[in-house]
Amino acid sequence: MFAMNKEYILPFRDLVVHPGMTVPVYIDNAMSIACIEAAAKEKQRLVLAPQHSWGYPTDAEDIQQIGTIGDIAQVLRMPDGAIHAVIRTTDAVELSDIDVTDGIFTAAITRIEYQNDAEAEQTIALRDKIAENLQQLASSRKFKTDKLRTIIQNYPLPAFVDAVIQTADIDTDIAAKILRTPSWHEKLVILLEQINLIYETAKIEDAINRRIHQQMESGRREAILQEKLRAIQREMGEDSEEMDSENMRKRIERAHLPADARDKALSEWRRMKSMAPMSNDGAILKAYLEELLSMPWDKSDAPKIDLAAAREILDTQHSGMQPVKERILEHIAVMKKTGANRGGILCLVGAPGVGKTSLCKSIADALGRKYHRISLGGISDEAHFRGHRKTYLGSQPGRIMDALKRCKVNNPVIVLDEIDKMGRDYRGDPEAALLEIMDPEQNKTFRDHYLEVDFDLSNVVFIATANSLNLSSALKDRMEIIEIPGYAEEDKVRIAHDHLVKRAANDTGWAAENITISDDAIRHIIRNYTSEQGVRQLQRELTAILRRSLLENDGEDVATEFTKSKIDDLLSIRKSAGFAKRIGFGANA
Repeated sequence: MFAMNKEYILPFRDLVVHPGMTVPVYIDNAMSIACIEAAAKEKQRLVLAPQHSWGYPTDAEDIQQIGTIGDIAQVLRMPDGAIHAVIRTTDAVELSDIDVTDGIFTAAITRIEYQNDAEAEQTIALRDKIAENLQQLASSRKFKTDKLRTIIQNYPLPAFVDAVIQTADIDTDIAAKILRTPSWHEKLVILLEQINLIYETAKIEDAINRRIHQQMESGRREAILQEKLRAIQREMGEDSEEMDSENMRKRIERAHLPADARDKALSEWRRMKSMAPMSNDGAILKAYLEELLSMPWDKSDAPKIDLAAAREILDTQHSGMQPVKERILEHIAVMKKTGANRGGILCLVGAPGVGKTSLCKSIADALGRKYHRISLGGISDEAHFRGHRKTYLGSQPGRIMDALKRCKVNNPVIVLDEIDKMGRDYRGDPEAALLEIMDPEQNKTFRDHYLEVDFDLSNVVFIATANSLNLSSALKDRMEIIEIPGYAEEDKVRIAHDHLVKRAANDTGWAAENITISDDAIRHIIRNYTSEQGVRQLQRELTAILRRSLLENDGEDVATEFTKSKIDDLLSIRKSAGFAKRIGFGANA
Protein backbone atom coordinates (compact mmCIF):
# COMPACT_ATOMS: atom_id res chain seq x y z
CA MET A 1 0.00 0.00 0.00
CA PHE A 2 1.11 3.61 -0.55
CA ALA A 3 -0.25 6.94 0.68
CA MET A 4 -2.11 9.39 -1.53
CA ASN A 5 -3.28 13.03 -1.11
CA LYS A 6 -6.50 14.08 0.62
CA GLU A 7 -9.55 13.53 -1.59
CA TYR A 8 -13.19 14.57 -1.59
CA ILE A 9 -15.60 12.10 0.05
CA LEU A 10 -19.15 11.50 -1.22
CA PRO A 11 -21.07 9.52 1.47
CA PHE A 12 -23.73 6.97 0.44
CA ARG A 13 -26.33 5.36 2.67
CA ASP A 14 -26.61 1.98 0.93
CA LEU A 15 -24.06 1.80 -1.85
CA VAL A 16 -20.75 -0.12 -1.85
CA VAL A 17 -19.02 -0.25 -5.26
CA HIS A 18 -16.02 -2.27 -6.39
CA PRO A 19 -13.27 -0.88 -8.65
CA GLY A 20 -13.74 -1.06 -12.40
CA MET A 21 -17.41 -0.02 -12.37
CA THR A 22 -19.24 2.87 -14.05
CA VAL A 23 -21.69 4.19 -11.47
CA PRO A 24 -24.54 6.62 -12.22
CA VAL A 25 -25.57 8.65 -9.17
CA TYR A 26 -28.42 11.06 -8.49
CA ILE A 27 -27.69 13.81 -5.99
CA ASP A 28 -30.34 16.14 -4.52
CA ASN A 29 -28.90 17.40 -1.22
CA ALA A 30 -26.79 20.52 -0.85
CA MET A 31 -23.73 18.92 0.81
CA SER A 32 -23.28 16.24 -1.85
CA ILE A 33 -23.96 18.69 -4.71
CA ALA A 34 -21.28 21.01 -3.30
CA CYS A 35 -18.87 18.06 -3.06
CA ILE A 36 -19.31 17.02 -6.71
CA GLU A 37 -19.16 20.59 -7.98
CA ALA A 38 -15.93 21.25 -6.03
CA ALA A 39 -14.33 18.00 -7.27
CA ALA A 40 -15.35 18.71 -10.88
CA LYS A 41 -14.14 22.30 -10.70
CA GLU A 42 -10.75 21.31 -9.31
CA LYS A 43 -10.62 18.19 -11.49
CA GLN A 44 -10.16 16.09 -8.40
CA ARG A 45 -11.04 12.44 -8.01
CA LEU A 46 -13.99 11.44 -5.78
CA VAL A 47 -14.30 8.69 -3.15
CA LEU A 48 -17.64 6.88 -2.77
CA ALA A 49 -17.86 5.85 0.92
CA PRO A 50 -20.68 3.99 2.71
CA GLN A 51 -22.25 5.19 5.96
CA HIS A 52 -23.00 3.25 9.12
CA SER A 53 -26.49 4.74 9.49
CA TRP A 54 -29.36 5.74 7.23
CA GLY A 55 -29.46 9.41 8.25
CA TYR A 56 -28.44 12.02 5.69
CA PRO A 57 -26.61 14.36 5.64
CA THR A 58 -24.22 12.60 7.98
CA ASP A 59 -21.19 13.49 10.09
CA ALA A 60 -17.55 12.42 9.93
CA GLU A 61 -17.88 9.72 12.62
CA ASP A 62 -20.63 7.97 10.65
CA ILE A 63 -18.57 7.44 7.49
CA GLN A 64 -16.95 4.00 7.21
CA GLN A 65 -13.17 3.92 6.73
CA ILE A 66 -13.43 2.15 3.36
CA GLY A 67 -14.54 3.36 -0.04
CA THR A 68 -13.93 3.33 -3.80
CA ILE A 69 -12.15 6.15 -5.63
CA GLY A 70 -13.01 7.11 -9.15
CA ASP A 71 -13.06 9.78 -11.82
CA ILE A 72 -16.02 12.02 -12.55
CA ALA A 73 -16.89 11.20 -16.14
CA GLN A 74 -19.98 13.39 -16.52
CA VAL A 75 -22.03 15.91 -14.54
CA LEU A 76 -25.54 16.84 -15.66
CA ARG A 77 -27.39 19.62 -13.79
CA MET A 78 -31.18 19.25 -13.64
CA PRO A 79 -33.71 22.14 -13.67
CA ASP A 80 -34.72 21.39 -10.08
CA GLY A 81 -31.12 21.86 -8.88
CA ALA A 82 -30.31 18.13 -8.57
CA ILE A 83 -27.28 16.56 -10.28
CA HIS A 84 -26.90 13.40 -12.33
CA ALA A 85 -23.27 12.29 -12.31
CA VAL A 86 -21.36 9.34 -13.80
CA ILE A 87 -18.32 8.08 -11.89
CA ARG A 88 -15.83 5.46 -13.09
CA THR A 89 -14.25 3.69 -10.12
CA THR A 90 -10.63 2.60 -10.24
CA ASP A 91 -9.41 1.52 -6.77
CA ALA A 92 -10.59 0.48 -3.33
CA VAL A 93 -9.17 2.76 -0.68
CA GLU A 94 -8.99 3.01 3.10
CA LEU A 95 -9.88 6.36 4.65
CA SER A 96 -8.23 8.16 7.52
CA ASP A 97 -8.30 11.63 9.04
CA ILE A 98 -11.86 12.21 7.84
CA ASP A 99 -12.79 15.89 8.13
CA VAL A 100 -15.43 18.33 6.94
CA THR A 101 -14.67 21.79 5.60
CA ASP A 102 -17.36 24.17 4.37
CA GLY A 103 -19.80 21.30 4.33
CA ILE A 104 -17.53 19.05 2.16
CA PHE A 105 -16.01 15.82 3.52
CA THR A 106 -12.34 15.06 2.84
CA ALA A 107 -10.02 12.29 3.94
CA ALA A 108 -6.54 10.93 3.47
CA ILE A 109 -6.69 7.70 1.48
CA THR A 110 -4.57 4.62 1.08
CA ARG A 111 -5.11 2.43 -1.96
CA ILE A 112 -5.82 -1.28 -1.30
CA GLU A 113 -3.98 -3.66 -3.60
CA TYR A 114 -5.87 -6.77 -4.71
CA GLN A 115 -4.44 -10.21 -5.33
CA ASN A 116 -5.33 -11.02 -8.94
CA ASP A 117 -6.81 -14.52 -8.52
CA ALA A 118 -9.97 -14.00 -10.56
CA GLU A 119 -9.03 -16.82 -12.95
CA ALA A 120 -8.02 -19.34 -10.30
CA GLU A 121 -10.00 -22.61 -10.29
CA GLN A 122 -11.18 -22.19 -6.70
CA THR A 123 -12.36 -18.65 -7.44
CA ILE A 124 -14.31 -19.81 -10.49
CA ALA A 125 -15.81 -22.73 -8.52
CA LEU A 126 -16.92 -20.34 -5.78
CA ARG A 127 -18.54 -18.05 -8.37
CA ASP A 128 -20.44 -21.02 -9.86
CA LYS A 129 -21.61 -22.14 -6.41
CA ILE A 130 -22.84 -18.63 -5.60
CA ALA A 131 -24.67 -18.53 -8.94
CA GLU A 132 -26.31 -21.92 -8.21
CA ASN A 133 -27.43 -20.92 -4.72
CA LEU A 134 -28.61 -17.57 -6.01
CA GLN A 135 -30.87 -19.32 -8.50
CA GLN A 136 -32.35 -21.44 -5.67
CA LEU A 137 -32.86 -18.30 -3.61
CA ALA A 138 -34.57 -16.63 -6.56
CA SER A 139 -37.50 -19.07 -6.43
CA SER A 140 -38.36 -18.11 -2.86
CA ARG A 141 -37.47 -14.43 -3.05
CA LYS A 142 -39.12 -13.94 -6.47
CA PHE A 143 -36.05 -12.45 -8.20
CA LYS A 144 -36.33 -11.62 -11.88
CA THR A 145 -34.89 -14.71 -13.52
CA ASP A 146 -33.88 -13.00 -16.76
CA LYS A 147 -31.80 -10.36 -14.99
CA LEU A 148 -30.26 -13.02 -12.76
CA ARG A 149 -29.25 -15.12 -15.74
CA THR A 150 -27.58 -12.10 -17.37
CA ILE A 151 -25.61 -11.38 -14.18
CA ILE A 152 -24.38 -14.95 -13.93
CA GLN A 153 -23.41 -15.38 -17.57
CA ASN A 154 -22.09 -11.99 -18.70
CA TYR A 155 -20.88 -9.86 -15.80
CA PRO A 156 -17.15 -9.68 -15.02
CA LEU A 157 -16.18 -10.62 -11.49
CA PRO A 158 -16.29 -7.08 -9.93
CA ALA A 159 -19.69 -6.40 -11.49
CA PHE A 160 -20.85 -9.91 -10.52
CA VAL A 161 -19.98 -9.34 -6.85
CA ASP A 162 -21.67 -5.91 -6.81
CA ALA A 163 -24.77 -7.22 -8.58
CA VAL A 164 -25.14 -10.15 -6.16
CA ILE A 165 -24.80 -7.77 -3.20
CA GLN A 166 -27.52 -5.51 -4.60
CA THR A 167 -29.82 -8.33 -5.77
CA ALA A 168 -29.68 -10.26 -2.47
CA ASP A 169 -29.91 -7.00 -0.48
CA ILE A 170 -26.85 -7.81 1.62
CA ASP A 171 -26.21 -5.50 4.57
CA THR A 172 -23.97 -2.49 3.90
CA ASP A 173 -21.51 -3.42 6.67
CA ILE A 174 -21.01 -6.87 5.10
CA ALA A 175 -20.60 -5.30 1.65
CA ALA A 176 -17.91 -2.98 3.08
CA LYS A 177 -16.14 -6.01 4.58
CA ILE A 178 -16.17 -7.71 1.17
CA LEU A 179 -14.75 -4.54 -0.45
CA ARG A 180 -11.90 -4.42 2.10
CA THR A 181 -10.92 -8.09 1.52
CA PRO A 182 -7.74 -8.17 -0.70
CA SER A 183 -8.45 -11.33 -2.78
CA TRP A 184 -11.38 -12.39 -4.95
CA HIS A 185 -11.33 -15.86 -3.43
CA GLU A 186 -11.87 -14.47 0.08
CA LYS A 187 -14.51 -12.04 -1.20
CA LEU A 188 -16.51 -14.89 -2.74
CA VAL A 189 -16.22 -17.00 0.42
CA ILE A 190 -17.84 -14.20 2.48
CA LEU A 191 -20.44 -13.67 -0.24
CA LEU A 192 -21.29 -17.40 -0.37
CA GLU A 193 -21.75 -17.48 3.40
CA GLN A 194 -24.21 -14.61 3.17
CA ILE A 195 -26.16 -16.16 0.29
CA ASN A 196 -26.39 -19.49 2.17
CA LEU A 197 -27.55 -17.70 5.31
CA ILE A 198 -30.23 -15.83 3.37
CA TYR A 199 -31.29 -19.06 1.64
CA GLU A 200 -31.63 -21.02 4.90
CA THR A 201 -33.57 -18.15 6.47
CA ALA A 202 -35.87 -18.10 3.45
CA LYS A 203 -36.44 -21.87 3.78
CA ILE A 204 -37.44 -21.46 7.43
CA GLU A 205 -39.80 -18.61 6.55
CA ASP A 206 -41.36 -20.71 3.78
CA ALA A 207 -41.88 -23.65 6.15
CA ILE A 208 -43.54 -21.38 8.73
CA ASN A 209 -45.74 -19.80 6.06
CA ARG A 210 -46.79 -23.21 4.75
CA ARG A 211 -47.66 -24.39 8.23
CA ILE A 212 -49.71 -21.26 8.91
CA HIS A 213 -51.43 -21.63 5.54
CA GLN A 214 -52.35 -25.25 6.28
CA GLN A 215 -53.72 -24.32 9.71
CA MET A 216 -55.78 -21.48 8.29
CA GLU A 217 -57.00 -23.28 5.17
CA SER A 218 -59.54 -25.44 7.01
CA GLY A 219 -61.38 -22.45 8.42
CA ARG A 220 -60.53 -20.01 5.66
CA ARG A 221 -63.80 -20.29 3.78
CA GLU A 222 -65.90 -19.80 6.91
CA ALA A 223 -63.73 -16.90 8.05
CA ILE A 224 -64.03 -15.16 4.68
CA LEU A 225 -67.80 -15.61 4.63
CA GLN A 226 -68.09 -14.38 8.21
CA GLU A 227 -65.97 -11.32 7.45
CA LYS A 228 -68.06 -10.55 4.35
CA LEU A 229 -71.22 -10.90 6.41
CA ARG A 230 -69.86 -8.55 9.05
CA ALA A 231 -68.84 -6.05 6.35
CA ILE A 232 -72.38 -6.13 4.97
CA GLN A 233 -73.80 -5.72 8.46
CA ARG A 234 -71.51 -2.75 9.12
CA GLU A 235 -72.67 -1.09 5.90
CA MET A 236 -76.29 -1.64 6.95
CA GLY A 237 -75.61 -0.52 10.50
CA GLU A 238 -76.34 -4.01 11.80
CA ASP A 239 -72.96 -5.30 12.96
CA SER A 240 -74.43 -7.47 15.70
CA GLU A 241 -71.12 -9.09 16.67
CA GLU A 242 -69.42 -5.73 17.14
CA MET A 243 -72.42 -4.50 19.09
CA ASP A 244 -72.42 -7.64 21.24
CA SER A 245 -68.72 -7.21 21.99
CA GLU A 246 -69.14 -3.55 22.88
CA ASN A 247 -72.21 -4.30 24.99
CA MET A 248 -70.25 -6.98 26.83
CA ARG A 249 -67.49 -4.47 27.63
CA LYS A 250 -70.05 -1.96 28.93
CA ARG A 251 -71.68 -4.64 31.07
CA ILE A 252 -68.30 -5.50 32.60
CA GLU A 253 -67.60 -1.84 33.36
CA ARG A 254 -71.06 -1.30 34.89
CA ALA A 255 -71.01 -4.48 36.96
CA HIS A 256 -69.85 -4.07 40.55
CA LEU A 257 -67.20 -6.76 40.35
CA PRO A 258 -64.33 -7.22 42.82
CA ALA A 259 -60.98 -6.04 41.48
CA ASP A 260 -59.65 -9.50 40.61
CA ALA A 261 -62.93 -10.54 38.94
CA ARG A 262 -63.02 -7.30 36.95
CA ASP A 263 -59.42 -7.75 35.75
CA LYS A 264 -60.18 -11.35 34.79
CA ALA A 265 -63.33 -10.32 32.91
CA LEU A 266 -61.57 -7.59 30.92
CA SER A 267 -58.68 -9.92 30.11
CA GLU A 268 -61.02 -12.62 28.79
CA TRP A 269 -63.07 -9.98 26.91
CA ARG A 270 -59.95 -8.80 25.07
CA ARG A 271 -59.19 -12.41 24.11
CA MET A 272 -62.76 -12.93 22.93
CA LYS A 273 -62.72 -9.75 20.83
CA SER A 274 -59.57 -10.89 18.97
CA MET A 275 -61.19 -14.21 17.99
CA ALA A 276 -63.54 -15.01 15.13
CA PRO A 277 -67.11 -14.54 16.43
CA MET A 278 -68.24 -18.03 15.39
CA SER A 279 -65.14 -19.86 16.61
CA ASN A 280 -65.40 -22.42 19.40
CA ASP A 281 -62.96 -20.51 21.61
CA GLY A 282 -64.90 -17.29 21.10
CA ALA A 283 -68.16 -19.00 22.09
CA ILE A 284 -66.51 -20.52 25.18
CA LEU A 285 -65.21 -17.13 26.33
CA LYS A 286 -68.57 -15.47 25.70
CA ALA A 287 -70.34 -18.13 27.77
CA TYR A 288 -67.72 -17.70 30.52
CA LEU A 289 -68.25 -13.93 30.65
CA GLU A 290 -72.02 -14.41 30.78
CA GLU A 291 -71.62 -16.73 33.77
CA LEU A 292 -69.19 -14.35 35.49
CA LEU A 293 -71.55 -11.39 35.07
CA SER A 294 -74.60 -13.37 36.18
CA MET A 295 -73.11 -14.02 39.62
CA PRO A 296 -74.57 -11.90 42.47
CA TRP A 297 -71.29 -10.28 43.49
CA ASP A 298 -72.89 -7.37 45.37
CA LYS A 299 -76.56 -8.34 45.51
CA SER A 300 -78.03 -9.49 48.79
CA ASP A 301 -81.31 -9.68 50.69
CA ALA A 302 -81.07 -7.62 53.85
CA PRO A 303 -84.46 -7.77 55.60
CA LYS A 304 -84.53 -6.90 59.28
CA ILE A 305 -84.79 -10.04 61.40
CA ASP A 306 -87.97 -10.16 63.49
CA LEU A 307 -87.78 -12.92 66.09
CA ALA A 308 -91.51 -12.79 66.87
CA ALA A 309 -92.37 -13.13 63.18
CA ALA A 310 -89.83 -15.95 62.85
CA ARG A 311 -91.39 -17.83 65.77
CA GLU A 312 -94.86 -17.38 64.26
CA ILE A 313 -93.71 -18.73 60.88
CA LEU A 314 -92.13 -21.81 62.47
CA ASP A 315 -95.19 -22.49 64.65
CA THR A 316 -97.62 -21.97 61.77
CA GLN A 317 -95.81 -24.19 59.31
CA HIS A 318 -94.74 -26.93 61.76
CA SER A 319 -96.61 -28.60 64.60
CA GLY A 320 -94.68 -29.96 67.58
CA MET A 321 -90.87 -30.14 67.48
CA GLN A 322 -90.68 -27.39 70.10
CA PRO A 323 -87.04 -28.06 71.21
CA VAL A 324 -85.90 -28.06 67.57
CA LYS A 325 -87.68 -24.77 66.82
CA GLU A 326 -86.23 -23.20 69.95
CA ARG A 327 -82.69 -24.10 68.86
CA ILE A 328 -83.34 -22.62 65.41
CA LEU A 329 -84.67 -19.42 66.98
CA GLU A 330 -81.51 -19.19 69.09
CA HIS A 331 -79.46 -19.38 65.90
CA ILE A 332 -81.56 -16.63 64.30
CA ALA A 333 -81.20 -14.49 67.44
CA VAL A 334 -77.39 -14.67 67.16
CA MET A 335 -77.64 -13.60 63.51
CA LYS A 336 -79.80 -10.63 64.50
CA LYS A 337 -77.35 -9.55 67.22
CA THR A 338 -74.14 -9.94 65.19
CA GLY A 339 -75.55 -8.90 61.82
CA ALA A 340 -73.68 -11.81 60.27
CA ASN A 341 -73.96 -15.52 59.74
CA ARG A 342 -72.16 -16.70 62.86
CA GLY A 343 -72.37 -19.92 64.81
CA GLY A 344 -72.12 -23.50 63.67
CA ILE A 345 -73.82 -24.89 60.59
CA LEU A 346 -77.02 -26.66 61.59
CA CYS A 347 -77.50 -30.30 60.56
CA LEU A 348 -81.02 -31.67 60.97
CA VAL A 349 -80.93 -35.45 61.47
CA GLY A 350 -84.04 -37.59 61.46
CA ALA A 351 -86.00 -40.35 59.78
CA PRO A 352 -87.62 -39.76 56.37
CA GLY A 353 -90.84 -37.76 56.55
CA VAL A 354 -90.25 -35.96 59.84
CA GLY A 355 -90.08 -32.56 58.09
CA LYS A 356 -86.35 -31.80 57.82
CA THR A 357 -86.46 -30.24 54.35
CA SER A 358 -89.69 -28.32 54.92
CA LEU A 359 -88.25 -27.01 58.18
CA CYS A 360 -85.27 -25.61 56.22
CA LYS A 361 -87.70 -23.81 53.90
CA SER A 362 -89.40 -22.33 56.96
CA ILE A 363 -86.03 -21.07 58.24
CA ALA A 364 -85.51 -19.25 54.92
CA ASP A 365 -88.99 -17.72 55.25
CA ALA A 366 -88.27 -16.69 58.84
CA LEU A 367 -85.06 -14.95 57.73
CA GLY A 368 -86.71 -13.40 54.68
CA ARG A 369 -84.09 -14.91 52.36
CA LYS A 370 -84.07 -16.85 49.11
CA TYR A 371 -84.07 -20.64 49.39
CA HIS A 372 -82.30 -23.31 47.34
CA ARG A 373 -81.93 -27.03 47.94
CA ILE A 374 -79.01 -29.13 46.67
CA SER A 375 -79.52 -32.88 46.83
CA LEU A 376 -76.24 -34.63 47.66
CA GLY A 377 -77.52 -38.19 47.30
CA GLY A 378 -75.11 -40.20 45.13
CA ILE A 379 -72.67 -37.33 44.46
CA SER A 380 -69.15 -38.72 44.13
CA ASP A 381 -67.31 -36.08 42.10
CA GLU A 382 -65.94 -32.92 43.69
CA ALA A 383 -66.58 -31.10 40.38
CA HIS A 384 -70.24 -30.98 41.44
CA PHE A 385 -69.13 -28.40 44.01
CA ARG A 386 -66.08 -26.84 42.37
CA GLY A 387 -67.19 -26.96 38.72
CA HIS A 388 -65.14 -27.90 35.65
CA ARG A 389 -62.48 -25.75 34.03
CA LYS A 390 -63.87 -23.82 31.08
CA THR A 391 -61.49 -25.54 28.65
CA TYR A 392 -63.36 -28.85 29.14
CA LEU A 393 -66.14 -29.84 26.78
CA GLY A 394 -69.49 -29.03 28.38
CA SER A 395 -67.87 -27.28 31.35
CA GLN A 396 -70.01 -25.32 33.79
CA PRO A 397 -69.81 -23.84 37.29
CA GLY A 398 -70.31 -26.05 40.34
CA ARG A 399 -73.67 -26.45 42.08
CA ILE A 400 -72.86 -23.87 44.76
CA MET A 401 -72.21 -21.13 42.18
CA ASP A 402 -75.23 -22.29 40.19
CA ALA A 403 -77.41 -22.00 43.31
CA LEU A 404 -76.23 -18.43 43.91
CA LYS A 405 -76.87 -17.52 40.28
CA ARG A 406 -80.41 -18.94 40.47
CA CYS A 407 -81.14 -17.13 43.75
CA LYS A 408 -79.64 -13.89 42.36
CA VAL A 409 -78.34 -12.96 45.82
CA ASN A 410 -75.12 -13.77 47.67
CA ASN A 411 -76.78 -14.59 51.03
CA PRO A 412 -79.50 -17.21 50.41
CA VAL A 413 -80.33 -20.22 52.54
CA ILE A 414 -78.79 -23.25 50.82
CA VAL A 415 -79.86 -26.68 52.04
CA LEU A 416 -77.34 -29.51 51.60
CA ASP A 417 -79.90 -32.31 51.55
CA GLU A 418 -78.98 -35.91 52.43
CA ILE A 419 -75.40 -35.10 53.30
CA ASP A 420 -74.97 -38.66 54.59
CA LYS A 421 -75.63 -40.07 51.09
CA MET A 422 -72.49 -38.65 49.43
CA GLY A 423 -70.12 -41.11 47.78
CA ARG A 424 -66.45 -41.14 46.86
CA ASP A 425 -64.63 -42.58 43.82
CA TYR A 426 -61.66 -42.06 41.48
CA ARG A 427 -62.97 -38.67 40.31
CA GLY A 428 -62.23 -37.11 43.66
CA ASP A 429 -63.54 -36.71 47.17
CA PRO A 430 -66.51 -34.33 47.23
CA GLU A 431 -66.32 -34.19 51.02
CA ALA A 432 -63.02 -32.28 50.82
CA ALA A 433 -64.66 -29.56 48.73
CA LEU A 434 -67.70 -29.54 51.01
CA LEU A 435 -65.50 -29.07 54.09
CA GLU A 436 -64.02 -25.91 52.53
CA ILE A 437 -67.49 -24.63 51.66
CA MET A 438 -68.74 -25.16 55.22
CA ASP A 439 -65.69 -23.71 56.99
CA PRO A 440 -66.24 -19.96 57.68
CA GLU A 441 -62.47 -19.42 57.75
CA GLN A 442 -62.03 -20.82 54.24
CA ASN A 443 -65.24 -20.10 52.35
CA LYS A 444 -64.55 -16.36 52.23
CA THR A 445 -62.26 -17.08 49.27
CA PHE A 446 -63.98 -20.08 47.68
CA ARG A 447 -62.73 -20.56 44.10
CA ASP A 448 -64.86 -22.34 41.54
CA HIS A 449 -62.77 -24.05 38.83
CA TYR A 450 -64.94 -22.63 36.07
CA LEU A 451 -65.05 -19.00 37.23
CA GLU A 452 -61.37 -18.99 38.33
CA VAL A 453 -61.90 -16.08 40.74
CA ASP A 454 -62.62 -16.01 44.49
CA PHE A 455 -66.20 -15.70 45.75
CA ASP A 456 -67.21 -14.91 49.34
CA LEU A 457 -69.59 -17.58 50.70
CA SER A 458 -69.50 -16.34 54.28
CA ASN A 459 -72.91 -14.65 53.89
CA VAL A 460 -74.63 -17.87 52.79
CA VAL A 461 -76.67 -19.73 55.43
CA PHE A 462 -75.87 -23.43 54.94
CA ILE A 463 -78.15 -26.03 56.54
CA ALA A 464 -77.55 -29.76 56.17
CA THR A 465 -79.99 -32.64 56.49
CA ALA A 466 -79.32 -36.34 57.04
CA ASN A 467 -81.23 -39.52 57.83
CA SER A 468 -78.48 -40.88 60.07
CA LEU A 469 -75.26 -39.89 61.78
CA ASN A 470 -73.21 -41.98 59.37
CA LEU A 471 -70.88 -39.02 58.77
CA SER A 472 -67.14 -38.51 58.95
CA SER A 473 -65.71 -36.89 62.05
CA ALA A 474 -64.53 -33.92 59.95
CA LEU A 475 -68.07 -33.21 58.76
CA LYS A 476 -69.50 -33.59 62.25
CA ASP A 477 -66.89 -31.14 63.51
CA ARG A 478 -68.12 -28.50 61.04
CA MET A 479 -71.80 -28.85 62.06
CA GLU A 480 -74.09 -28.72 65.05
CA ILE A 481 -76.26 -31.84 65.05
CA ILE A 482 -79.98 -31.37 65.83
CA GLU A 483 -81.84 -34.66 66.01
CA ILE A 484 -85.51 -34.54 65.04
CA PRO A 485 -87.48 -37.36 66.71
CA GLY A 486 -90.48 -39.04 65.13
CA TYR A 487 -93.94 -37.54 65.68
CA ALA A 488 -96.21 -38.73 68.45
CA GLU A 489 -99.69 -39.88 67.43
CA GLU A 490 -101.36 -36.67 68.60
CA ASP A 491 -98.79 -34.60 66.67
CA LYS A 492 -99.62 -36.57 63.53
CA VAL A 493 -103.37 -35.96 64.06
CA ARG A 494 -102.77 -32.23 64.44
CA ILE A 495 -100.46 -32.12 61.38
CA ALA A 496 -103.06 -34.00 59.34
CA HIS A 497 -105.80 -31.50 60.25
CA ASP A 498 -103.58 -28.44 59.79
CA HIS A 499 -101.69 -29.43 56.64
CA LEU A 500 -102.08 -32.91 55.18
CA VAL A 501 -105.83 -32.94 54.45
CA LYS A 502 -105.56 -29.60 52.65
CA ARG A 503 -102.57 -30.84 50.66
CA ALA A 504 -104.35 -34.08 49.69
CA ALA A 505 -107.43 -32.07 48.63
CA ASN A 506 -105.28 -29.81 46.49
CA ASP A 507 -103.51 -32.78 44.89
CA THR A 508 -106.79 -34.50 43.94
CA GLY A 509 -108.92 -31.47 43.09
CA TRP A 510 -111.23 -31.66 46.09
CA ALA A 511 -112.83 -28.64 47.69
CA ALA A 512 -111.62 -28.69 51.30
CA GLU A 513 -115.09 -27.84 52.66
CA ASN A 514 -116.51 -31.09 51.17
CA ILE A 515 -114.16 -33.20 53.32
CA THR A 516 -115.18 -34.19 56.84
CA ILE A 517 -112.81 -36.40 58.79
CA SER A 518 -112.63 -36.75 62.56
CA ASP A 519 -109.60 -37.14 64.80
CA ASP A 520 -110.61 -40.76 65.48
CA ALA A 521 -110.71 -41.47 61.74
CA ILE A 522 -107.21 -40.06 61.32
CA ARG A 523 -105.98 -42.11 64.29
CA HIS A 524 -107.57 -45.18 62.61
CA ILE A 525 -105.44 -44.55 59.50
CA ILE A 526 -102.31 -43.93 61.58
CA ARG A 527 -102.72 -47.11 63.64
CA ASN A 528 -103.84 -49.49 60.88
CA TYR A 529 -102.34 -48.19 57.64
CA THR A 530 -99.02 -46.54 58.53
CA SER A 531 -95.86 -47.60 60.29
CA GLU A 532 -93.37 -44.69 60.32
CA GLN A 533 -91.93 -41.90 62.41
CA GLY A 534 -92.85 -39.24 59.88
CA VAL A 535 -96.08 -38.41 58.07
CA ARG A 536 -95.39 -39.25 54.43
CA GLN A 537 -97.33 -42.51 54.52
CA LEU A 538 -100.23 -40.76 56.24
CA GLN A 539 -100.21 -38.19 53.45
CA ARG A 540 -100.35 -40.97 50.84
CA GLU A 541 -103.24 -42.74 52.54
CA LEU A 542 -105.29 -39.54 52.81
CA THR A 543 -104.68 -38.87 49.12
CA ALA A 544 -105.68 -42.47 48.33
CA ILE A 545 -109.11 -42.29 50.00
CA LEU A 546 -109.88 -39.03 48.18
CA ARG A 547 -108.91 -40.54 44.84
CA ARG A 548 -111.03 -43.64 45.44
CA SER A 549 -114.00 -41.52 46.46
CA LEU A 550 -113.72 -39.51 43.23
CA LEU A 551 -113.78 -42.74 41.24
CA GLU A 552 -116.94 -43.95 43.00
CA ASN A 553 -118.72 -40.61 42.40
CA ASP A 554 -117.91 -40.29 38.70
CA GLY A 555 -115.14 -37.77 39.30
CA GLU A 556 -117.20 -35.44 41.49
CA ASP A 557 -116.09 -34.30 44.95
CA VAL A 558 -119.36 -34.97 46.69
CA ALA A 559 -119.46 -33.80 50.32
CA THR A 560 -118.37 -36.86 52.31
CA GLU A 561 -117.73 -37.77 55.89
CA PHE A 562 -114.84 -40.20 56.03
CA THR A 563 -115.63 -42.49 58.95
CA LYS A 564 -113.58 -45.50 60.03
CA SER A 565 -115.80 -47.90 58.09
CA LYS A 566 -115.77 -45.65 55.03
CA ILE A 567 -111.99 -45.50 55.16
CA ASP A 568 -111.75 -49.30 55.48
CA ASP A 569 -114.06 -49.76 52.49
CA LEU A 570 -112.05 -47.40 50.31
CA LEU A 571 -108.65 -48.71 51.31
CA SER A 572 -109.63 -52.40 51.27
CA ILE A 573 -110.29 -52.17 47.51
CA ARG A 574 -106.74 -50.95 47.01
CA LYS A 575 -105.37 -53.78 49.16
CA SER A 576 -107.30 -56.43 47.28
CA ALA A 577 -105.90 -54.99 44.03
CA GLY A 578 -102.41 -55.63 45.35
CA PHE A 579 -101.48 -52.12 46.37
CA ALA A 580 -100.76 -53.07 49.99
CA LYS A 581 -99.13 -56.05 51.60
CA ARG A 582 -101.09 -56.19 54.85
CA ILE A 583 -102.75 -53.96 57.40
CA GLY A 584 -100.23 -52.27 59.67
CA PHE A 585 -97.51 -52.00 57.00
CA GLY A 586 -98.23 -48.89 55.00
CA ALA A 587 -99.72 -49.15 51.52
CA ASN A 588 -97.89 -47.43 48.71
CA ALA A 589 -100.36 -45.16 46.99
